[in-house]
Amino acid sequence: MAMAAAVSASSASTFNRAGSSVFLEGKPINLSNSQFPSKGLYRSSFLRMLEIKAQHKRNTFERSASGLIVKALSEDDKNGKPSEVSPLVVCFGELLIDFVPTVNGVSLADAPAFKKAPGGAPANVAVGIARLGGSSAFVGKVGEDEFGRMLVDILKENNVEHRGMRFDSGARTALAFVTLKADGEREFMFFRNPSADMLLTESELDVDLIQKAKIFHYGSISLIADPCRSAHLAAMRIARDTGSILSYDPNLRLPLWPSASEAREG
Repeated sequence: MAMAAAVSASSASTFNRAGSSVFLEGKPINLSNSQFPSKGLYRSSFLRMLEIKAQHKRNTFERSASGLIVKALSEDDKNGKPSEVSPLVVCFGELLIDFVPTVNGVSLADAPAFKKAPGGAPANVAVGIARLGGSSAFVGKVGEDEFGRMLVDILKENNVEHRGMRFDSGARTALAFVTLKADGEREFMFFRNPSADMLLTESELDVDLIQKAKIFHYGSISLIADPCRSAHLAAMRIARDTGSILSYDPNLRLPLWPSASEAREG
């Protein structure tokens, strides 16, 4: 299997409206093609890269001298000549609000104040790809509240296809408080009881959008609990069956899992 090409941000990164991010950076990623033993799916680990070149069937990703331009070269059916199209990367998972301390190097308890910023690792990837000139879409669920509407507006502002987004009138948009302490350790506190992203169902999936993906990217948080877990697995099957490259960011957050053993089993 060929290596995959995508653009990632660090798992805990946060993007904002201004175009410069709080933590978001284009970094190298490495997608290994080792198989999951029982699922036949291809595992990828994000290790901070700006680009990976790949060939998937007849599609090729190239990099220009002026920076990263994600391209796919596919054969034109009429004249047999290659034509340039942008490969669609569909990202699946959580889209939430991060609350970040207004000062650096403090614990959450010692932070004097917080500023809100849009976040969620899969959403960061979608926005990063779009900002670098690629084509991306996001599939997920937010609350039908001010934060949820704000997050979808930010996807629109960043040219991320958002027709796979759903709103939940009975659950709130997820919140996370996150800080980088003076000792270099990150500290998280999540508010999900449950949050809207956990309640996405299989029937709410935009199957047509997922089938159009050249790359289907996802994390582990959406695999923690049903109904989102079942929706996630169904979306992966759709993407795999239509020939998409499956890209996985482990993004482990043990406090969200019932136990470490369940997190290991995935």
